[in-house]
Amino acid sequence: MSEVRIAAEPRSEFGKGAARKIRRQDKVPAVLYGHGIDPKHLTLPGHEVLLALRTANVLIHLKGDGVDELALPKGVQRDPIRGFIEHLDLLLVKRGEKVTVEIPVTTVGDVNSEGLLDQQLVSIAVEAEATHIPTGVEVDVEGMEVGTSITAGDLKLPKGAVLAADPELLVLQVSAKQVEVAEEEGEAAEGEAAAGESTEAAE
Repeated sequence: MSEVRIAAEPRSEFGKGAARKIRRQDKVPAVLYGHGIDPKHLTLPGHEVLLALRTANVLIHLKGDGVDELALPKGVQRDPIRGFIEHLDLLLVKRGEKVTVEIPVTTVGDVNSEGLLDQQLVSIAVEAEATHIPTGVEVDVEGMEVGTSITAGDLKLPKGAVLAADPELLVLQVSAKQVEVAEEEGEAAEGEAAAGESTEAAE
C-alpha cells in the first residue's frame, strides 16, 4: 500500500473562523485520534492531502513540530460544490497492529454472452496489518454462466488480509438477460399499432 509523508503543524485555534482562515491559506484543519490519546489538532497542506486521498486507505506519515505519527484517513469533509477538503479526521495507527478497513472489489473479464453481471458490493471489510493494507480484491468473471454467484466468503483475499464481513454477503451474481421479455413487449406494441392503423382505415 501507499505511504505518504505529509508535513503537520500543531493547531491551537479552533472554531469556524479559524478553520476558514486555514482554508484560505490552502491548508486543511485535521484531528488525529486513537490509542487513548487526547485528540491532536493539526494543520496540513491542502494540495498534498488532496493528492494523498486519491488512494484508498492511504497510510499517512505525519511529520512536523512535535508530530511523528502514522495515520489512516477515517473521515473526510468536502465542499459539496467545489470539492476541496474542509476537514480531515485521522486515526492513529502503529506498525504491526491490525486494522479493519474497506477495500474496493473490482472485476476482470466478461461473463457469458447470455448473462448480465450484477455487482452488489463495490467494497468489502477486511482486517489487515496497518502498514500492509491491500489496495483491493479482484474477481475474475470471465465466462461466468447465468446463475453463478460470488459471496464474500468466496473472495480470494490478498495475502495477510482476513475477511471482516459476513461471508454470506452477496458480492455479485450473473443474471439472465431480459431479451425475450423485451422482444415480446416489442411485438405486442407492433400488434397494437397495426390494429390502430386498421381501425383508422376502416373509418
